[in-house]
Amino acid sequence: MTEEFTDEEKKGLYKAIYSRRDVRSHFTSRSIKDDVLSRILNAAHHAPSVGFSQPWNFILIKDITTKMKIKSSFEEEKTHSSKLVEEPKRSKYLSFKLEGILESDINLCVTYDPSKFGPFVIGRSSIPEAGLYSVCCAIQNLWLAARTEGVGLGWVSILSNDTLKKILELPDHVVPIAYLCLGYVDEFAQKPDLETAGWLSRLDLKDVVYFERWNNKESVDWSKIQEMIKINIDYP
Repeated sequence: MTEEFTDEEKKGLYKAIYSRRDVRSHFTSRSIKDDVLSRILNAAHHAPSVGFSQPWNFILIKDITTKMKIKSSFEEEKTHSSKLVEEPKRSKYLSFKLEGILESDINLCVTYDPSKFGPFVIGRSSIPEAGLYSVCCAIQNLWLAARTEGVGLGWVSILSNDTLKKILELPDHVVPIAYLCLGYVDEFAQKPDLETAGWLSRLDLKDVVYFERWNNKESVDWSKIQEMIKINIDYP
């Protein structure tokens, strides 16, 4: 018999989803205890994966020397990427705090190993990228688990994968997918930082949902759709 979630359990799940933030600042000096970290990692390890291949690994980083090397790569890549936009956006982009590598308690590199369980993985033959998508599912599990534990998490995507592979001594076939900063924070922002800064705004749900085929929104009563999917909790 399927075990149903109580209303309170449902609210807890949606609270974690809607209040999750990409944390770049507000990290405190408080350390993450081993039991909390274990629960977060175990949640990530219980993500769905194509062919049950579990193609992820988690590299925990606390050494300040390693963090400094990663931070240097970030600074180089941020400067390089800033050349892709013109002023005044360039200056605004450069002013953003986009990582917490040194401030966070733990850095975590999540990797993808396509060689696990041999060359044939059920479900990966037609869409080879399905293994990579599986790792992204693990990252999302990790992110939501961290939020429920009161731990902030920031994904640092402005990095050189080649540099990461060299610093962390990854085998040639292993791909770094995410470099994450974890630590307790003194607050979780009400909105994503880039939304608050006016860089981009959140699209309405009706702008990203089509019916039956691409870009088809004909004869759709959005008032009924929105009422149908409305969740009676305190998060929008």
